Amino acid sequence: MTALDPAATSVDHLRPLLDRLSLEQKAALIQGADFWTTVPLPEIGLRAMTLSDGPAGVRGPRWDEREPSLNLPSGSALAASWDDDLAYRYGAAAASEARRKNVDVVLGPTINLHRSPLGGRHFECFSEDPELTGGLAAAYVRGLQDNGVGACPKHYVANDSETDRFTVDVQVEDRPLRELYLAPFERAVDAGAWTIMSAYNAVGGVTMTENALLETPLNSEWGFDGVVISDWTAVRSLDAIPAAQDLAMPGPAPAYADLVTAVRDGEVDEADIDRKVLRLLLLAERVGALEGTAEAATTPVDARAFAREAGVAGTVLLTNAGVLPLDAPALTRVAVIGHNARDARTQGGGSATVLPEQVVTPLDGLRAALTHAEVSYEIGAVVQEGVAEIPLQRLTNPVTGEPGIRVSFFDEAGSELFAEDRRSTALVWFGGDAPIAASRRIVLETDYTAETTGEILLGFAGANPGTLTVDGEVVLDDAPVIEGSDLGAAFLNPPSLTAPVAVEAGVTRRLRVELRTGESDSALSGALSATLGIAPEQTDPDELIARAATSAAGADVAIVVVGTNAKVESEGYDRENLDLPGRQDDLVRAVAATGTPTVVVVNAGSPVVLPWADDVAAIVQGYFGGQEFGSAIADVLTGAAEPGGRLPTTWPAALSDVPVTQVTPRDGALPYTEGIHIGYRAWLKDGIAPAFPFGHGLGYTTWSWNDATSVGDELEVTLRNTGARAGSQVVQVYAERADSTVERPVRWLVGYAVVRAEAGETATTRIPLPSRRFAHWAGDGWDVEEGAFALRVGSSIADLPLSLLWDPRS
Repeated sequence: MTALDPAATSVDHLRPLLDRLSLEQKAALIQGADFWTTVPLPEIGLRAMTLSDGPAGVRGPRWDEREPSLNLPSGSALAASWDDDLAYRYGAAAASEARRKNVDVVLGPTINLHRSPLGGRHFECFSEDPELTGGLAAAYVRGLQDNGVGACPKHYVANDSETDRFTVDVQVEDRPLRELYLAPFERAVDAGAWTIMSAYNAVGGVTMTENALLETPLNSEWGFDGVVISDWTAVRSLDAIPAAQDLAMPGPAPAYADLVTAVRDGEVDEADIDRKVLRLLLLAERVGALEGTAEAATTPVDARAFAREAGVAGTVLLTNAGVLPLDAPALTRVAVIGHNARDARTQGGGSATVLPEQVVTPLDGLRAALTHAEVSYEIGAVVQEGVAEIPLQRLTNPVTGEPGIRVSFFDEAGSELFAEDRRSTALVWFGGDAPIAASRRIVLETDYTAETTGEILLGFAGANPGTLTVDGEVVLDDAPVIEGSDLGAAFLNPPSLTAPVAVEAGVTRRLRVELRTGESDSALSGALSATLGIAPEQTDPDELIARAATSAAGADVAIVVVGTNAKVESEGYDRENLDLPGRQDDLVRAVAATGTPTVVVVNAGSPVVLPWADDVAAIVQGYFGGQEFGSAIADVLTGAAEPGGRLPTTWPAALSDVPVTQVTPRDGALPYTEGIHIGYRAWLKDGIAPAFPFGHGLGYTTWSWNDATSVGDELEVTLRNTGARAGSQVVQVYAERADSTVERPVRWLVGYAVVRAEAGETATTRIPLPSRRFAHWAGDGWDVEEGAFALRVGSSIADLPLSLLWDPRS
């Protein structure tokens, strides 16, 4: 333990426990026991700590539909609320879920920045701006940890895109690194984060689990006294030991196989291991995993009600020609259209996935809200790619006779090792009891009863070769072709294989998939994903659009739900473009051309191009709105609730307008040549107008901006609701320094607050503006220029009616 270690004084009382441990015990403790837990040492009163994926819910140590989880709106949806209080409650809800599942640390929030809209995992991150991201991150961390559950902000640092994420060397200068990419992590540490997750990528030529950035600024400058947890399999060598990398996950870590020998041979300093052990013991004390400590009580949460409230708060009304809110009592026929209306995406793909007990789709929500109207449905355009799980009500487990399937695991000799009865045909084993590593054949079997007569595309998805039989007849025997080598893409979103199968309504067929697990290399030993499912119908696309247009033509209003799919937004790969997949643009144009007022709901976690925006009556961005997505959308469309969201990311009209599009490394390196200019900063620098600016969002009332005055180091803003109903507004404060002696953005966000007011009511809010919000990184520290900065106040980066001068040094 060095004198500079910020944890030195906070862990002194734990040294007697450290002194009781052997070298072998200490070496075991700094790596996981398995996928999700740490090593227990009962001889010192230490139980195992359980870590779990989040951050939009808590999956727990098993990926199992029999143990469902709350599915909250994704990170970009939370950020669209611009509401720190909501983020705190979001963290508290996650803590409640964590304790229900006996989880000690939630692996979230994800606070990398939206450097480019092509980043595949941006749905999970908050924003393109470090101030907004940092404020929400700090609130989320406090909400979790005030309820006794550790937060793990991730991925430290510059893991802002997915292509080659395991090996990419991000080349970023110190100033943008400090002002943009490290800034949200600093705010999370200021909020008291108990852990931080180190990333896969390298920065400046050194992989992050061995990088000096783990010590400086994280420990030495910010005073972080917690545990640095590696991203899964990110520890590559014993060089992580002298670095401030504390826990290697999962475990046992192959990179540490010779750790004890290396210490005894003098190649590794045992004091470096002691430092990590003490931090792990401090974490155990904080979460109640150490004898004599207790788990903190969590705040009770009405989970579904909160998920619905958060969904509304993050819903952004992009355009409105007066059609919204709908005059619901006057409607007699409503045409709901779109694949995502029926099969909504409530979350993005990848390790953040949780399995909710129930999902309310937009179609469900609108039918529940518009009981007096006829609500019709047409798919319009196919969005989903590959097979989707078969509805549970169409399945019978051949062993139990209950709804579901039987899954059996066999060794090389053909002996059954394990069997389980599941209630889904989309299965992932990522930890848990199933003997994946020891199995050579895995069999999924169920009796399927078709709802309608016709031909279906039946098949399976996975990384392993397999055989599909129907009533004993082989219809498919093939091996999926894996593209790329990324765990997220190959494991969590594997390719599909299908074959046409004739089915008859009410007739039961025995389906059997046998996967051969010994014939391919697994990206992660002991893990497997497999789906027995049905691919979308292959009806002529023009016919689907024509049917949708006919439905719309006879309706009072058409609600078209468009969106992305798991091949567009997911962990493991970046986006190739910003287009909606399939024929969805043609669908919207055809529906709008009928003359029926058309409302478009966008079900996407990050920006998409909307070339028909001027042709429709309203556009609502719903993001990945969680399990109550449909209820939230219905609340907003009918006016039962105000759309609370404002864009946390600039939306382009075309990919060609986007200032930062380079997410693919060249020769292993990804230079951040744009420097401090990402997001709206880059748009302002280039002088290009986006489709919708950062911070944009409409409501159902109007506001007058009255005054902005300084009160100490706070800015007091007064505004009045001049409309006929209650509403909310996000007050956004930006700084400018036209005469700056250093390069700066045209303007940058320095503070924000949500204001709510009844019709005719005046509201006042105070926004803290510490001097650091005006500082720039000067190479060896932070510097605030002398003189006054201009403050601009309003409802978006492009709508700023109030202004004043502000001297942060006075």
